[in-house]
Amino acid sequence: MSKSINDIKNELANADKETRESLIEVYKSDTRKGVAKLIEKYEKQEIALEKEYKRLELMHQFENKYSDYEFIAGIDEAGRGPLAGPVVAASVILPKDCEILYLNDSKQVSAKKRDELFDEIKEKAVAYGIGVSSPGRIDEINILQATYEAMRAAIKQMSETKSPDILLVDAVHIPEVQTKQVGIIKGDAKSVSIAAASILAKVTRDRFMIQMDEMYPMYGFASHKGYGSKAHIEAIKKYGPSPIHRETFIKNFID
Repeated sequence: MSKSINDIKNELANADKETRESLIEVYKSDTRKGVAKLIEKYEKQEIALEKEYKRLELMHQFENKYSDYEFIAGIDEAGRGPLAGPVVAASVILPKDCEILYLNDSKQVSAKKRDELFDEIKEKAVAYGIGVSSPGRIDEINILQATYEAMRAAIKQMSETKSPDILLVDAVHIPEVQTKQVGIIKGDAKSVSIAAASILAKVTRDRFMIQMDEMYPMYGFASHKGYGSKAHIEAIKKYGPSPIHRETFIKNFID
């Protein structure tokens, strides 16, 4: 007696990759439409997974290029453009054999997937650090210098666990840092280390802005995270600035 479609479904779902490939070959001869749909589903998944492995292989190009360095750190930031909230930087050292599927530039990843990756990165990282520059500090020294300051803080925090031998940085060169740096334009889409840092920075900042939404609900921080949406600008004009607004960024919207 042949197995039920539900039994085959469970068998495929619970099998490891090699076993599933063998089962697919076995069940290809089953003429039932339900089985054919299951086979089609898993074959599409295998094609998509193979594509993802190839994408990640390309994202290791700089890690492979500088593989003579033992500890390679990626550095990135989140929040240079918003009207409110801090700028947050992160630095991450991943193991050389680390595999984190769907790791990418944080802007290319859904909020749900970013949260999942955030936990996986922290779990697998050799070391990581988070640096924050407040809105007041941004107003005091300007956004670029505040970003550099947050990056230096992230590196310092990470170095308490493991000092990096080389830094892969998204586009910029960080002043006052002695460690060798490699600036990579659009690095968060080209380097797994920088992509990991972009996820940590983005999620950390987004979570902070969601907390701020509870304190200052009239601005809608949970939805726009402090960026200059139409609704956000209208709220600034109506209620004035909050304590977490960047005064140098909103001077055109207030009297």
